[in-house]
Amino acid sequence: MDMKKEVLKTELLPLGEGAVLIEFGREIQPEIHRKVKAFSDYLERHSFPGFLEYVAAFSSVTVFYDPFLVNRKDERPFQTVCRILLAMLDVVQAGDEKSADIVEIPVCYGGEFGPDLEFVAKHHGLTEENVIELHTQGEYLVYMIGFAPGFPYLGGLSEQIATPRRSSPRLVIPAGSVGIAGSQTGVYPIETPGGWQLIGRTPLPLFQPQNMSRPTLLQAGNLIRFRAISLEEYQSYQEVSVCR
Repeated sequence: MDMKKEVLKTELLPLGEGAVLIEFGREIQPEIHRKVKAFSDYLERHSFPGFLEYVAAFSSVTVFYDPFLVNRKDERPFQTVCRILLAMLDVVQAGDEKSADIVEIPVCYGGEFGPDLEFVAKHHGLTEENVIELHTQGEYLVYMIGFAPGFPYLGGLSEQIATPRRSSPRLVIPAGSVGIAGSQTGVYPIETPGGWQLIGRTPLPLFQPQNMSRPTLLQAGNLIRFRAISLEEYQSYQEVSVCR
């Protein structure tokens, strides 16, 4: 069986005895992400016997299945699942996805919330105001959620402020911290260790486990815009959040 699909330029590879890796490419690009998102959305609506779950990444989707439930006498479980997935790929169109939801994230930059803002500015020969302006001018695509619950990996950061990770990671980073690591930017949804350069903090809760229907604010495919706010506005956001 040919495990390559030329229409969407995909390749199906086995991962152990119970998973198939569907590669739509090997680069981080919006076009490849649209294919990942379109196929993920299709899997949400169409299952198959033995299907367990899927995990979407930057340029691939991993489909997990129970080999005992898809076992056939005339072919291996991997071949059966690949045949099903190839049929799905025949009907999935990368342009069929819904318009991306735009989420605005307010950020208080610098000071105790952004202890690395000065370093990022000096690293590029910019002022702190320049860094904030460049960071808020961008429109960022959520490629995937990972590392921690609700942590968004965002593409679209200006190369003018792309900055290497810290040489020594912090043991504790407060929830809501906005950081830069290489050519990516992201927001820490919970308190966790990390090595990203911290430039600000948002009062917007990205992870709310009490919301069983949607515990994470952001989803793959969302578009993000950051908006600079003052310390007073940050505190006002927090007060409103507490009162809810």
